[in-house]
Amino acid sequence: MKITVLIDNLTKGILEAEWGLSLYIDYPPYRILLDTGASDRFAKNAKRLGIDLSLVDFGVLSHAHYDHADGMGAFFAQNSQAPFYLRQGSKENCYGKRWIFRKYIGIHRGFLNTYKDRILYVTDQQELVKGVSLLGHSTEGLEAFGMQNNLYVRQGIRYLPDSFVHEQSLLLDTREGLVILSSCSHAGADNIIEEVQRAYPQKKIYAMIGGFHLYHTPETEVRALAKRIRSTGIQKIYTGHCTKEPAFQILKEELGEQAHQLYTGMEIVI
Repeated sequence: MKITVLIDNLTKGILEAEWGLSLYIDYPPYRILLDTGASDRFAKNAKRLGIDLSLVDFGVLSHAHYDHADGMGAFFAQNSQAPFYLRQGSKENCYGKRWIFRKYIGIHRGFLNTYKDRILYVTDQQELVKGVSLLGHSTEGLEAFGMQNNLYVRQGIRYLPDSFVHEQSLLLDTREGLVILSSCSHAGADNIIEEVQRAYPQKKIYAMIGGFHLYHTPETEVRALAKRIRSTGIQKIYTGHCTKEPAFQILKEELGEQAHQLYTGMEIVI
């Protein structure tokens, strides 16, 4: 299996970067796209890397935020048949709060209707094909994380703390064990590992790939998270995007060779 980072905050060489994430997964015989970044830049990078998006068998949206969903139109323009799997709770209703102001940060308005024939909604736990599954959150009390990070969903005229019912992890079964792809890990990276352990108690978890949403997190909390991640027994983490570089350096100090920095164009072979 090979995973190629099509877009991330960091880049090397001529590939473009942006605040977003998109991963192309070659999981023979399937070709999978996880997220589409915030624009068509992921598609431009795919072309430069020699990746033909028209051959993708299916796509997955990790959660309903613009920096993972707004390139969907560019993907559908290049691929005429692949379905895109969204969590059942995905709506165009996500907001970020700063002071008294709320800014829309959700899926590009209208996408869910425009592309309704290509979108499939899944519930908490579902196998898509042999070895590839989706898992929603089972951790309770995630509204507290939403409030702490000023993330909200709009229901009518009310803004409620986000409980991340629109978020899911993509799980890949490999010879080394399960690989978790969780693009922003709003439930907490350690909690998500434990969610997977509860859902698949007979499976070994090998690695976790994605953003850990640590860019506003104090150093002491990042170090505490690193210790909790180590205690799960997971062997490797590959993280970037909303982790951001300062938090990654702390994770690296704590986890050493277990921790790897994501960047646009990176290839992970497992």
